[in-house]
Amino acid sequence: MSDLFAARSQMAMSLAFHIVFAIVGIGMPLLMVIAEGMWLRTKDEVYLVLAKRWAKGTAIMFAVGAVSGTVLSFELGLLWPKFMEYAGPIIGMPFSLEGFAFFLEAIFLGIYLYGWNRVSPKTHWWAGVIVAISGTLSGVFVVTANAWMNSPAGFKIVNGKVTEIDPIGAMLNPASFSQVLHMTLAAFVSVGFAVAAIHAWMLLQDKKNAFHKRAFAIALSVGALTAVLQLVSGDISAKMIAKNQPEKFAAMEGHWKTEKGAPLRIFGWPDEKTETTKYSIDIPYMMSILAFSDPNAEVKGLKDFPKDERPPTAVVHIAFQIMVFCGMFMLLVGALGAWFWWRRKEIPEQPWFLKMVMFAGPMGVIAVQAGWVVTEVGRQPWIIYRIMKTKDAVTPMPGLIVPFLSFTLLYLFLGVVVVALLKRQVFMSPKYLVTPDGTHIPVSPSVDDLDAHAERLAEEAKRETAESEEEPTQASKEDADEEDEDDA
Repeated sequence: MSDLFAARSQMAMSLAFHIVFAIVGIGMPLLMVIAEGMWLRTKDEVYLVLAKRWAKGTAIMFAVGAVSGTVLSFELGLLWPKFMEYAGPIIGMPFSLEGFAFFLEAIFLGIYLYGWNRVSPKTHWWAGVIVAISGTLSGVFVVTANAWMNSPAGFKIVNGKVTEIDPIGAMLNPASFSQVLHMTLAAFVSVGFAVAAIHAWMLLQDKKNAFHKRAFAIALSVGALTAVLQLVSGDISAKMIAKNQPEKFAAMEGHWKTEKGAPLRIFGWPDEKTETTKYSIDIPYMMSILAFSDPNAEVKGLKDFPKDERPPTAVVHIAFQIMVFCGMFMLLVGALGAWFWWRRKEIPEQPWFLKMVMFAGPMGVIAVQAGWVVTEVGRQPWIIYRIMKTKDAVTPMPGLIVPFLSFTLLYLFLGVVVVALLKRQVFMSPKYLVTPDGTHIPVSPSVDDLDAHAERLAEEAKRETAESEEEPTQASKEDADEEDEDDA
């Protein structure tokens, strides 16, 4: 294994691991804020317990994500020192802002976790809103830095040196809006369907569980709505890539020959030796329409670019197809759920539909991973598009396979820790049954979240007992007074 391949493999593994926690940091706060908001509006205690459960899971993922994010920041400097030397003064601002957003999120997450019964309910809810906003902003700032790598802007090169740096211009590069929109929506879609899948599995075990019914409805609603918006976002991203990174777009579509009225290729296997895409299903004119909104528009093919400047076509094309398939399946599931809700005014809970949601559950994360493969591998051989090649940015330090293997073991360990911590949050969830009068009764009061509920029940029982003891005493006193009056 060459040092360049080891460095790229380590970054790929670190990004693949960290992105899971990043999307949870964006998506989960929205779910817990919605749950708490529903509790404030309806006073249904199921929503309160749900918000607390989701908050605990968010905290676990946030803590581990902080570790993996710190590792990534060190890897950028240690593995790619020439890249950081060149790009640091230009994209330092979004990284600084990301740090600010991270600390803001950490502060208000602490308030949210430990502020129950210490601040007013509305203040507590607003703390959760700030967690959701700062978590999203943290992702936005990082994605703008990556977008700059795909579409460099905000500086000039004079005699081989970077001059006239404009940090705002660098952040607002041509790829920023589409990438930020696409990634942010992807986080909401992924988290929504993943959480919905977990509670769908629980509902298959216990159809009357009100806790999982509420959780399933909230998560699926978020996932379904953002899946529709993601379809629009994908169109915006495709047009941006076709305009600013034509070789990446050609690799995504397995498109080799420049032509007008280019067909859209579904599936297929790109053969880089014969420069053809075999076994594809071609839809005439559709690629030109998707890329430029014109059925007769010309779409550049990979043959127009030097072979040493083409991305690995098979990898990019297959990853793109996987991303699109996962996205379309989740859109289908969300559309079915919306149709049933429109017809019956309730979220469908039929076993076949719950199984579909379970199948769609991991697809959001798979689509995110595949999308980042398209983004990063599709930019190759450049680390900064058409300015610096990846091989020129890697550290000259030898033996990079050692940190690669070391960090692989670290991530495996962290993964086991996360699963162990989340197991209790998922498989020891509180259980509610619905009584005929609509009351939700906790069946598992031993769960931590129900301790307060149990204490309130005990206090109410004690108060009722005291009142019942006072009633006979009062009655006896009244009888005695009546007897005194009779004697008189």
